[in-house]
Amino acid sequence: MAELRGSRLAALPATVLVVVALWEIIATRQQAAAVPADDAWASAAAVVRVGHRPGDLIVFAPDWADPIGRLHLGDLIPVEMAARMDAARYGRIWELSIRGAHAKDVTGLVPTEERDVGGVAVRRYDRAPAVVLADVREVLSTARSTGGGPRVELAEVGFEPHRCVVVVPPASKPVRITFPRLALGSELVGYVGIADVFTRRDDREPGTLSVEIAGAVVATVTAGIDAGWVRYQVPTTPGVAEVTFVISSASPRRQMCFAAETRR
Repeated sequence: MAELRGSRLAALPATVLVVVALWEIIATRQQAAAVPADDAWASAAAVVRVGHRPGDLIVFAPDWADPIGRLHLGDLIPVEMAARMDAARYGRIWELSIRGAHAKDVTGLVPTEERDVGGVAVRRYDRAPAVVLADVREVLSTARSTGGGPRVELAEVGFEPHRCVVVVPPASKPVRITFPRLALGSELVGYVGIADVFTRRDDREPGTLSVEIAGAVVATVTAGIDAGWVRYQVPTTPGVAEVTFVISSASPRRQMCFAAETRR
């Protein structure tokens, strides 16, 4: 009897493995069946094209569906839009999503229009866009820099494209980029991250960005290798002021990427 009980207990791990394997096969098949076919995406894209206006933002959810969406609507997504700092500039946003997902760009928004097209949810959001007074990427030529070779590039940050100011600061020696007369509104909004997946893989040191307005530090943000595109926001007094971005890292290879806009 004891031997029989022992043999049954010994068989339990193998039984569990079989059950798990069968469950994974069933789940995988169900998930594959839950993904809308290409004709559904084509029909959803046709709905967007009918109502699309120049300058409308188009986003997809979940993130891994982005290549599928671009296959059908990529001609309406220019590089500047794909590499945007964020979605605040856009007053109309089209979202194509599956499985109940939502893009981060529409967080907190209520759709003006919504319909299901073969399992692809098509939603349109309308809102007042942010009024941008100054974009540091556009006025970089007016800035003074202590080093680091700042330049505007299309870079990869967190496996996403972003058009940003790329700086490679010397190890433990901050780079200061000063805009002598930057137009300010009610807020300064920016993002920072570490570019280049290969250096992130081989070098684990984070990077830091500080923002100074009229000589006073108003924000300090640390970007880790897995942090992606990190947002920061600072209330400002409307007018013109000297604004400095200070970028540093203990790594001599850290490619820091940042963008910032002043908004009314």
